[in-house]
Amino acid sequence: MSKIDIGISEADRNSVAEGLKKLLADSYTLYLQTHNFHWNVSGPQFRTLHLMFEEHYTELAEAVDDIAERIRTLGVVAPGTYKAFSELSSIEEVEGVPEATEMVQLLCHGHEQVVKTSREALKMAQEADDESSIALISDRMRIHEKTAWMLRAQTSS
Repeated sequence: MSKIDIGISEADRNSVAEGLKKLLADSYTLYLQTHNFHWNVSGPQFRTLHLMFEEHYTELAEAVDDIAERIRTLGVVAPGTYKAFSELSSIEEVEGVPEATEMVQLLCHGHEQVVKTSREALKMAQEADDESSIALISDRMRIHEKTAWMLRAQTSS
């Protein structure tokens, strides 16, 4: 493969990619959790939550692809195994099948965690003057902040 010459040093590309790997791991873990809850939700809010969770995991599926492709664009191998994701992710795996209200709370917390992970990755991208990664990460933050707000509204009285 030819040398990457996009105006970002190799060290900076590697630094940004490390932040993006954590964002990818959190996003994939949240995708998997959301898909699990979509399959297993029950109760009076079944239809609403089932459809909402489907919207969320569909959006996350596209996001993980975008993040992984950005890592590759920077010349770094993207993680792609459960083991790698579990080592990199800051989102806790959920045991069993929680009640619908707890599912919403767990997903809200997960989206908020992705925002925090994004903020850390954003700092690295800003230090590297990597506008493409900055744009991707900023977009992810905005989406996760809005999704967390919608999930919080789902449980408000």
